[in-house]
Amino acid sequence: MTPTTRADLARHLLDLHTAPDILILPNVWDVVSAQVVAATPGVQALATASHSIASTFGYPDGENIPLELHLDMVRRIVGAVSLPVSMDFEAGYGNAGDTARRAIEVGVVGGNLEDQMKPLGEAVAAVEAVMAAGREAGLDFVLNARTDAVVRAKPDQRRSEVIAEVILRGRAFLEAGAPVVFVPGLLVREEIQEVSDALGARKLTLISVPGASLPARELQALGVARLSTGPFTQRVALTALQDAAVGLLQGGTLPATTRALN
Repeated sequence: MTPTTRADLARHLLDLHTAPDILILPNVWDVVSAQVVAATPGVQALATASHSIASTFGYPDGENIPLELHLDMVRRIVGAVSLPVSMDFEAGYGNAGDTARRAIEVGVVGGNLEDQMKPLGEAVAAVEAVMAAGREAGLDFVLNARTDAVVRAKPDQRRSEVIAEVILRGRAFLEAGAPVVFVPGLLVREEIQEVSDALGARKLTLISVPGASLPARELQALGVARLSTGPFTQRVALTALQDAAVGLLQGGTLPATTRALN
């Protein structure tokens, strides 16, 4: 049955995280990218990339784009597709619960929230605030609770300590109600397996890094629930654009494989 209400979309998105097949989300950043990805066979949900949306408007990543502008683009994306949409609202713009409420108002049914390695109690409270916003709206809100324990690890920090911190924070976020935990920077098979085993099957989500990440099918076998792409899909598009421009400037033509996707 095709989900129709916002509550149905939220439940569908949640169910996709526990399905046998890994959920693959090539991140989008504007209406046309959302429409192209949504029309791709096999795509069942969409996720926005905050970095990419900020770049679209000329802002650096890190909550530099005004929230109103960010939400307006997400609203346009939601209105252009019929699939569940998850929004990356970074660290919550100073008030995770309120930002989640505003995101829900524009139609999203899931979201990413960074802990930025804030004190654990503060990070857990932010997770709880987002989940409360979802309940208030009558949604099984799919919070992808992110810990930056790997990407912010000190160069001289023992790897075992880093992974222990990932597991500590991940378990705390799950206990606070988040259905899944996002760990960017986790690339090594053995570490992925250790974290996946510690959190439980289909509780871990990762980002695909060009030239560094394991293939999706292998991550699925390790118990990973979801694989997203962050800013990398926009970079794929921009790389193709620049390569096409180079070809023209060198006296060539546009690629013959170009398709009319808009």
